[in-house]
Amino acid sequence: MLPTQTLDKLHALRLEGMVQALEEQRRQPDITQLDFETRLGLLTERQWLWKENRALATRLNSAQLKIAASLEDINYRHPRGLKRAQIEQLRATPWVAEHRQCLITGPTGSGKTFLACALGQHACRDGHRTLYYYAPKLFRALQTAQADGSLLPLLKKLARVSLLIIDDLGIASVVGKQYRDLLEILDDRQGQGATLITSQFPVSQWHEIIADATVADAILDRLVHNAYRLELKGESLRKPGGLAAAQPEPAEA
Repeated sequence: MLPTQTLDKLHALRLEGMVQALEEQRRQPDITQLDFETRLGLLTERQWLWKENRALATRLNSAQLKIAASLEDINYRHPRGLKRAQIEQLRATPWVAEHRQCLITGPTGSGKTFLACALGQHACRDGHRTLYYYAPKLFRALQTAQADGSLLPLLKKLARVSLLIIDDLGIASVVGKQYRDLLEILDDRQGQGATLITSQFPVSQWHEIIADATVADAILDRLVHNAYRLELKGESLRKPGGLAAAQPEPAEA
């Protein structure tokens, strides 16, 4: 079979990684020194990497993370109570696959959003479907879905992702019905997926935020037990001098 025909068939099969590798091999004069199985192995490896990278790009795009953050860029020098061991535990533990929760609390500017997005990016790299929502936008989406009849599809979408990130819970006033919707989301995700929530308010104040004691009890029951807790403190990274102390991590949340 002619090389052009081979490439055309590989394109038709969507084996783009193999196409790239084959074209590179054809430009290497000493490639013929390798036996057939070795060359085939190189082509197969390139196709595998191409497919994995494409899948990762799709997961990251679908996750809609607010910040392009990574665990490697977290700064531990800023005095906010964050320990490297806490992040390394989350990095090493399959907490998303085990459907556990992670709660990050702390004052505004302490880096909650950055940490949430970094953990979300890590989950994507581990092959987990992730979805980020700024809490007020999530509640608006639920309200709109309730009005236009698309609530059930939205709830199913939220239930299916491996990791759901809800950023800045409690920052905006929310009616009781929407917290009941949140309870339904968390209930659907029990044993099905992991949830990461950030908030400016400590967990001990979430009853006051939710207002309805019964709903608050049910939400906390599904979140707090067996959850990883990161409780940040200290001055905002946005203050003068804070940015320099916190590089390369940007001042977010």
